[in-house]
Amino acid sequence: MGWLSDYGEFLRSRHADILTALREHVYISAVSILLGAIVAIPIGIWLAGNRRGWLNGAVFTLANVLQTIPSLALLAILIPLLGIGRTPAVFALFLYSLMPIMRNTYSGFLAVDGNVLEAARGMGYSRIQRLLRIQLPLAFPYIMSGLRVTTVYIISWATLATLIGAGGLGQLIFSGLGVNKKELIVTGALLAVLLALVADFLLGLAEKRVTARTRSKPVQNPA
Repeated sequence: MGWLSDYGEFLRSRHADILTALREHVYISAVSILLGAIVAIPIGIWLAGNRRGWLNGAVFTLANVLQTIPSLALLAILIPLLGIGRTPAVFALFLYSLMPIMRNTYSGFLAVDGNVLEAARGMGYSRIQRLLRIQLPLAFPYIMSGLRVTTVYIISWATLATLIGAGGLGQLIFSGLGVNKKELIVTGALLAVLLALVADFLLGLAEKRVTARTRSKPVQNPA
């Protein structure tokens, strides 16, 4: 059990650095995902209602191209444009978040039964009311699925942000590799895994609660 004692001593001596790295990782990941959701969800909604197939194909092709660029290559491209630090890291992760969120939002809105929309239109629902009261609640599980997948990916990809001076848990991992200190490597890797699991659990819990509340709410005539 000596290794546990040594690891406990390591945590006590380096807890400040570990907490700093964790806060940086959460910040970088959260901002990237939030920006991705703000941009990708409206675009997905708009594409679902767009009848010009060539435009949809062009948007998804562009998003897919951004998704396939290797992480290190994208970070290297952004350094001359945005410098080093958090800004290029957040921007790169933001670009990676667009495709899964947009695709799931698009799929969710397309999955809404047209008969339900016709019934809502017959009840006097305006286009905005149909969007907010019918389509968005029904598409919500799809959107949340995209957010959950994106969150796990972004948290894992954010470990590379340390290569351009953005900090995060990757700092612990790469520092441990540099000085051959296993405690740093294990701590950084375990915290990244735990952070992804906790985030996925919380998002899943939010999805279940919102979905259950939406399904239990009866459809009413518009005010």
